[in-house]
Amino acid sequence: MFAGTYPAIPTPFRGGKVDEEACRRLVAWVVDNGVEGIVACGTTGEAPTLSADEWARVIEICLEGSGGLPVIAGTGSNSTAGTVARTEAAEQLGAAAALVVVPYYNKPTQEGMKQHFRTVAAQGGLPVVLYNVPSRTGVNMSPETVVELSSEEGIVAVKEASGSLDAASAILAGAEPGFTVLSGDDSLSLPLYSLGGHGAISTTAAVAPRQMSDLYRAFAAKDPETARKLHFDLFDLFGALFSETNPQPAKYALSRLGIIANELRLPMVPVTPETEGLVDQALANLGLL
Repeated sequence: MFAGTYPAIPTPFRGGKVDEEACRRLVAWVVDNGVEGIVACGTTGEAPTLSADEWARVIEICLEGSGGLPVIAGTGSNSTAGTVARTEAAEQLGAAAALVVVPYYNKPTQEGMKQHFRTVAAQGGLPVVLYNVPSRTGVNMSPETVVELSSEEGIVAVKEASGSLDAASAILAGAEPGFTVLSGDDSLSLPLYSLGGHGAISTTAAVAPRQMSDLYRAFAAKDPETARKLHFDLFDLFGALFSETNPQPAKYALSRLGIIANELRLPMVPVTPETEGLVDQALANLGLL
């Protein structure tokens, strides 16, 4: 379930408000370039800065423009009750699944994480994609916890963004059959595929969707040479897009492509001129500028 390339969509803003027209352009950009689905209102979507109404509208726009591709809605928060309520709302909107981050700031124990995710899966009404990103949450979900949760009904996948291929290996070795392991670290997507990973939820795929989709499909088609070439073609862009806090570089990149404005909500701010240069060079190298 949910194998393939899923771009993490930045939420476009203009004049302090969600830019619905730009959001439609961005969704069309990724859909037209061969992705398998869309992730909205996650980390890249600046979800903590969105009101409930804005969050719902972004999900609606993604669903309207997805052409039938699955839309995974970011519903996680540092409140289990709040996450359940947001997941129920996403189900009502028509999302295919919920991306549920490890609760941030609270720093729950492994047992707290298990109870949190089991509660969301039991009560939220949507398949749950676990999201482990310790650089943002302050605490790591252990591979053992992911493996245990993989046997729970309604928990179908993990976005693994710890930066550890050892952790990914342990999950792939121990998880229940049919449990999907997705890369959350763009530069590790190809290595993860080689271990048996099933796809990626990727910021880079919002900027260079065709190249990221082609990389996945080349590997799936047993063409590792093409997959390696695409990985190295994308390597500078991987670095540039994470040279400052995501989604700051991605929004600059998409503004250079004429898709959205380079506008963020505090505490996110535009990138430095140095990062602009890195992004420009990486886009030029790919033939996107």
